[in-house]
Amino acid sequence: MAKKPHPRLSDDQLFDWLRLIRSENVGPRTFRALVNACGGARAALEALPDVARRGGARRPIRVATREEIEREMALAQKLGVRFVALGEADYPPVLRQIDSAPPILALRGREEALQQPAVAIVGSRNASAAGLTFAERLARGIGKAGYVVVSGLARGIDQRVHAASLETGAVGALAGGHARPYPTEAIPLIERMVEHGAVVSEMPIEWEPRGRDFPRRNRIVSGLALGTVVVEAARGSGSLITARFALEQNRQVFAAPGSPLDPRAEGANDLLKQGATICTSVEDVVTALAPTRPADLFAALEEDNRVGEPLWGEQALLGVDPQATPRTTPGDEFDEPVGPAYVAVDRLEAVRDRIVTLLGPSAITLDDLARAAETSAREVRVALMELELAGRVEFSGGDRVALRSS
Repeated sequence: MAKKPHPRLSDDQLFDWLRLIRSENVGPRTFRALVNACGGARAALEALPDVARRGGARRPIRVATREEIEREMALAQKLGVRFVALGEADYPPVLRQIDSAPPILALRGREEALQQPAVAIVGSRNASAAGLTFAERLARGIGKAGYVVVSGLARGIDQRVHAASLETGAVGALAGGHARPYPTEAIPLIERMVEHGAVVSEMPIEWEPRGRDFPRRNRIVSGLALGTVVVEAARGSGSLITARFALEQNRQVFAAPGSPLDPRAEGANDLLKQGATICTSVEDVVTALAPTRPADLFAALEEDNRVGEPLWGEQALLGVDPQATPRTTPGDEFDEPVGPAYVAVDRLEAVRDRIVTLLGPSAITLDDLARAAETSAREVRVALMELELAGRVEFSGGDRVALRSS
């Protein structure tokens, strides 16, 4: 049976996608909602100021300029970075399944590494000698078993597993842009990784990572993998955030047990108490993941991107014809050449006000919010899109939303 052709963004569409995702307050969810609501990235860019204003923005929203994107694309070409869009053939099929998948990944290295089944291994930056040794053995064994090894390029466990899996395939996720890799000591390792593996980032190419960017990076680490192994993690560490993301993404979580006297093992030991799979050898991981890795796994994921399905799995928004959303039918474009204009619905003003009153600092699900607001999920999603663009709400895992602290 012949393989179905994959859609690919044109140069103009890629430019518009980059402008949209680089604009203020536009994340993966908002990007998806805007493209659905407006019929394409270019139409969404035109609608952004009005959408943010309706959401209560106190100042005009900052839209990425053409000059900024031209500069980013020129620097990407200079650094050997290429952009892969969600829905294109080279986009990692497992990452595509998470609800916060980046619309665009900036990739250095071999895209083939992102098409292989992968295991994430994460752990302490200040790891013990025993922890480093175990992580290295684990990475080598998992690589020989046919898996690519994913991690976050941090000091300690991350860098050790990257180095151990260079020959079998190492994939790293950056918290910043490719022109600002962090930590800088990882640069020589990155240059070796891109020969047989890959390094990816969702951030602008010159972005200097900040504290909140590391948890965002962690969801990509877990999202690229079928399972995540935690080797040494203190309570409250970033490795536990990665494990939480893996659970939310319906991926398997493993933990290596450690001494109860070592604070670096407390987080991993807690994971075991909470039901994580124990990991004391390569076989523990390979055996547990075997049922999720049949020969046709990736073919099955490919089949999920069926002909005629909307590009985004999001529920159609109020006032938008679901049949007018972008399609992945072979030969179709990702965006309509001229998307329908964003239509603001007057009655949503009352819905927005009610939602703001109902929300607080504790996150709740969209279903619970719709019930409390006594309105439809469609109206809630449109109102939240406007509020998020205005910087008034923020989303967390599991489709939960809360008011953003001022």
